[in-house]
Amino acid sequence: MADGIGVLVCVKRVPDSSSEVLLTEDAQAVDGSKAGFTTSPHEECAVEIATQLVGGADGGEATVLTLGDKDAAEQLRSALAVGCQQATHVVADAHTLGPADIAREIAAVVKDHEAAGRTHDLVLLGSDAADSGDFQVGIRLAYELSRPVVNGATTVTIEDGPDGRMAVAVGKGPEGQETYRVPLPAVITIREGGVEPRYPSVKGRMQAKKVQIEERTLAGEPRGPQRVKLLLPPPTPSSVQILGEGPAAAPAVVDLFEQLGVLAR
Repeated sequence: MADGIGVLVCVKRVPDSSSEVLLTEDAQAVDGSKAGFTTSPHEECAVEIATQLVGGADGGEATVLTLGDKDAAEQLRSALAVGCQQATHVVADAHTLGPADIAREIAAVVKDHEAAGRTHDLVLLGSDAADSGDFQVGIRLAYELSRPVVNGATTVTIEDGPDGRMAVAVGKGPEGQETYRVPLPAVITIREGGVEPRYPSVKGRMQAKKVQIEERTLAGEPRGPQRVKLLLPPPTPSSVQILGEGPAAAPAVVDLFEQLGVLAR
């Protein structure tokens, strides 16, 4: 790893939002007991970027990290199956932790790994949490580590600068595409859309099962999410117009097709 780059990519076990979104009884979290669990699209893209960065000629090491209960190891195995080489699991109830707690725990992992000789030059996270909508962890983590941070990048590359290696983060801003160059080590949050996440192969899943996951407990006392409750958005209003019944509805259907531009007379 002398010439390669060390990347730590952080993922979270979240309910699958492709089906109906329900809240827990205390309205503090999204209930995934019926929908199942997955990794958010932002974090899938972060994993893909991490594996691309360490797959170049200089090599390197990509480590995936999650904070959650025992079942969250499933998301770690998925990341290992697509190219991450190491995994760290902070075993805890994520619902009892707020963004400040999570940032502190990630920072503790980075510092402990560095003390053991494993350097994470770049820490990647999703731009926001897919379940609770928190946008704070990346900023708080950068503050904890005293590192520069870029929010909402869609692609990341590494290049040599006059004073060392630089991370080049590209994303979309109010005026169009924005490019930031920050010195390593750095923190970057990823938004989906810049890369296409790969899916685990059978071979990748088999190899992932052999990787020993590092398990840790919390480094500090939780301060809690400090939220009142989550609210679901109101349902989107819909209306239905009856065009008619049987053959008598045919003229109205033709008129509708003309309005939609599907049919021209």
